[in-house]
Amino acid sequence: MLMDDTNQIIEERRAKLKALREKGVAYPNDFWRQNLAAELVEKYERVDRDTLDLHPVIVKIAGRIVLKRVMGKASFATIQDMSGQIQLYLTDSYPGKEQHEAFKHYDIGDIIGVNGVLFKTRTDEVTVRVRDLRLLTKSLRPLPEKFHGLTDLELKYRQRYVDLIVNEESRLVFVQRSRIIQAMRNFLLGRRYLEVETPMMQPIPGGAAARPFITHHNALDMDLYLRIAPELYLKRLVVGGFEKVFEINRNFRNEGISTRHNPEFTMLEFYMAYADYEFMMELVQQMLREVAQAALGTTTVSYQGKTLDFSRPYERLTITEALTKYHPEFTDTVLGDRETLIAQLNTRGIAYRATDGIGGLQLTLFENTTEQVLFEPTYIINYPAETSPLARRSDKHPGMTERFELYIAGREIANGFSELNDPEDQAARFREQAAKKDAGDAEAMHYDADYIRALEYGLPPCAGAGIGIDRLVMLMTDCPSIRDVILFPHLRPE
Repeated sequence: MLMDDTNQIIEERRAKLKALREKGVAYPNDFWRQNLAAELVEKYERVDRDTLDLHPVIVKIAGRIVLKRVMGKASFATIQDMSGQIQLYLTDSYPGKEQHEAFKHYDIGDIIGVNGVLFKTRTDEVTVRVRDLRLLTKSLRPLPEKFHGLTDLELKYRQRYVDLIVNEESRLVFVQRSRIIQAMRNFLLGRRYLEVETPMMQPIPGGAAARPFITHHNALDMDLYLRIAPELYLKRLVVGGFEKVFEINRNFRNEGISTRHNPEFTMLEFYMAYADYEFMMELVQQMLREVAQAALGTTTVSYQGKTLDFSRPYERLTITEALTKYHPEFTDTVLGDRETLIAQLNTRGIAYRATDGIGGLQLTLFENTTEQVLFEPTYIINYPAETSPLARRSDKHPGMTERFELYIAGREIANGFSELNDPEDQAARFREQAAKKDAGDAEAMHYDADYIRALEYGLPPCAGAGIGIDRLVMLMTDCPSIRDVILFPHLRPE
């Protein structure tokens, strides 16, 4: 639709609104709906026509006009509410010539309230024979054309309210998102986890390697950081005796935007005392299986033309095993020599931190060459201590940590580990991170003295994990971009 046409339509609708104002209240708020469209259709679609005629069903519904056909003395319309759609039938007899004539001037997008009685058309469609109707909200802007919908992706993300009106697929994605989150919550509550809330504004950002957003508190005259993760606060609660805790939270990271990244995103983080990362891997796998079944009715989903089965065992590989499996040229000799690793990264144009040791360079090589090919659910395990400052060291291999990341469809979905509860080791690792930050690494962690003090009171042996809810919803709803599963994703200014 051309801009000139749109402007003309808006002016015509404003003229109709002006006429409504002259008659009285233009936006009434005294109509109380009693029925939902789709529920009426579902309940009565198997009731035969004669039974509906003999036993009238009186209904009171409201919704947005999404289809309208005027045929002289009779008209049909379809209205849409939160549940779905239902057809209306109006004539000069019912609701009467005056209301029928008024309806003829209503526009697609207007919101109306209807009193009527159910019947079935010749094609057996459940329909409301209108006895009385009122215009409740005048729509001033035209909806996109019915058969084209909202096809401009940026417009779809920027004007989500229009997308939700015209695209049933988008509505279903966000209904499923809500069900997935609820299923995750129920999974943990059923295992005696306590849901908690931790600060979103923090004096020291911690729990992840990321660049934070900074704000300022005027009354306290201090800078605060939007949280990059709730981890350190959740583990403080485990110190305090809440031995099984979780939070479904918003995190903020001042990073780039892509099909997998939004600066504001949703995470589930949960921690359990007297468990290790092996236990946590089993728990995450069980959770995803049960969440898929509860929210979607199946453990098998289709993602971008391929099938994912959340009920199958997940493969487990170390970083070096994954590199060698998918890139045979990365031999143990190549992966075990720092200079050779740097040469491999340079050859491929992959940026790396000059201060990284062999473990950090291996991880950089993995993230840039191998993670994208891990379609089937795969645990990458036993990360280098230098890249895992909050994870417990392996007793057998002190240079490695008891950590896992779960990859599905080429992207990280979950991260977890046996938690580091040695305060002196944690303090040393914080100092290493602070040195990196002083050297210019904006994503390195701060030294959190209060967290060290908490550990000194005693954190029981425990394990934790975080699951990226947005990315999980992408998988379970077959959406290629994170913007498809966030109601209001961040965009450049118009």
